[in-house]
This record gives sequence, structure tokens and C-alpha cells, in this order.
Amino acid sequence: MQWRVIVVGGHTRSIGKTQLVCDLISAFPESDWIAGKITQYGHGVCAQNGENCDCAPEEHVCAISWEKHANETDSGRFLAAGARQSFWLRTKQGFLAEGLPLLRGALRELESKSPDTAGNLILESNTLLQFLKPSMYLMVVDPTKADFKDSARLQMDRASAVIFRDATSENRDAAWPAASAKLLDGKPQFLQRLGEELPLELRQQVRDMLGDTKGIAI
Repeated sequence: MQWRVIVVGGHTRSIGKTQLVCDLISAFPESDWIAGKITQYGHGVCAQNGENCDCAPEEHVCAISWEKHANETDSGRFLAAGARQSFWLRTKQGFLAEGLPLLRGALRELESKSPDTAGNLILESNTLLQFLKPSMYLMVVDPTKADFKDSARLQMDRASAVIFRDATSENRDAAWPAASAKLLDGKPQFLQRLGEELPLELRQQVRDMLGDTKGIAI
């Protein structure tokens, strides 16, 4: 199957990447989304408030699981927003390539069980862009947060659009000394504070992609 793929990433934690995925799912319910979150664990990569988040699978370097219930987990929130199916792929830091066969196998199994699957995939991840050229890459940024992950810095020039969580975009050069904010110049930029609706122009850009893009092989 050919998939239209939206990847949502961001430069640091807690800036609303998951919320943007949920907003897009809710805005286009007819798209029958398959949604997923990709997490790397180890060496503080996936942690909350300085504590390990216990996302690591116990027996393997990677694992994938389908969410069964709408709940407060990120994959559960995708279901609550209206996704048809939602999954969580966890891989050890540096082993995302080993996790991709799990993802492909899960999508093939889903297609075999539900041949009428629409072929619209939305994923929360930065590092996936090392292995995949999505139909659209949306980058969430907040100039009030100085931390800038290397995985996000390396993908800045690939952003299809940039979603600012704060209006102080003019301060971005001072806020991100380790990243070249000029890589974002010339790209569509939208202000959407957390809790606000999707900007109409962003909604139209996504609608155009869904209508015009034939999709890619995963």
C-alpha cells in the first residue's frame, strides 16, 4: 500500500507534539488515520522530570504495541482524537532501523485485516526522518525553550511547515544558540498556542497534501 505520511516532530520535550497530532486527527476525521508514536529510550532520551519513563521493552531492543483504549497515554490520546488505530513503537537509542521492520509488518497485517484502510499515517517522531521521506514534516518549536535536540536540528531544513507555540519568533536566534534558525526561513510558519485551534492556513496545507499526494511505500 502507498501511504500518505505526516511526521510531527519538535526541538524539545513538552511543546505539544502529541497535541498537534491529536489536532490534525480531529480536524480530518474522514482521513481514517493510523497514528503512532515512536520513542527511543536510554541515556535520558525518553525521560520525564528527570526520571526514566519505563518505556523500554524488557526483552528486546525494540517493540511495537497497538493501543486498545482511549486513555491519557499518548497513543490513547490519538484514539480519543478519532484515529482508527494507534500504536507505540519503542526502540533502544540508535536502534530505530531495527524497529522499522516491526512497523512495516504491523502495517501489512493491518492492511490484510482491513483492506479498506485509507492509507493515511500520522507519526510523532524526529528520528524517523533518517529513514523515511514523509509526505509532510511538521516541526513544532517554542523560542521560550532553549533546549534543541540534535535529532531536530539535523532535520530543520526538511520541515514542510513550522508551528510556533509562542509568539516570540523574533527571539529565536538568541533562544537557540546551537541551531541555525535561518534554516526555517522561507518555510510556512504558523502560530498555534496550546489550546488554540489549528490555523486555517495550516489546515488548508494539510488538506492539499491529502488530496494531491499519491503516497509513499513504507
